[in-house]
Amino acid sequence: MNKPTARVGIGVFVFKEGQFLMGVRKNTHGSDHWSIPGGHLEFGETFEQTAQREVFEETGLMIKNIRFGAVTNDFFVEQSKHYVSVWLLSDWMSGSPEVREPDKYTNFIWCNFENLPSPLFYPWKQLKESPFIKTIKKELNKNRISSTPIMLKSMDKKQVNKQV
Repeated sequence: MNKPTARVGIGVFVFKEGQFLMGVRKNTHGSDHWSIPGGHLEFGETFEQTAQREVFEETGLMIKNIRFGAVTNDFFVEQSKHYVSVWLLSDWMSGSPEVREPDKYTNFIWCNFENLPSPLFYPWKQLKESPFIKTIKKELNKNRISSTPIMLKSMDKKQVNKQV
């Protein structure tokens, strides 16, 4: 008989303009619960490679600046599953989110920590109770600030002439 093993799951925060992408999981543990894109670490992959592959496969988005966010140890009693969840942070590079794997995810939305959808996938409980959550919120806030357009004060014709 095979001994149960722990697997490595990669969750990817895709930051864009102070928000991150979430979708509804389908046909797996956590089905009908909201979470960020992600999937299993495949043999020989780096965390970054898994993040790029999973985000593109599920959403069609390209990401950059992939970095560590958190790690949680998640045991799903009812399904007899055990995951070490590695939460990565990334910045949106290009593309519009689309459901590319409707058997795995549906209904992508941009949100932030003040407007999280529910119900959330179980590892979110672990994440929200971890010391990592403060750093993730800080990174999201930095993304919001760096994405805010700078509004230039409009000048009338006299002011423009003075500047020239």
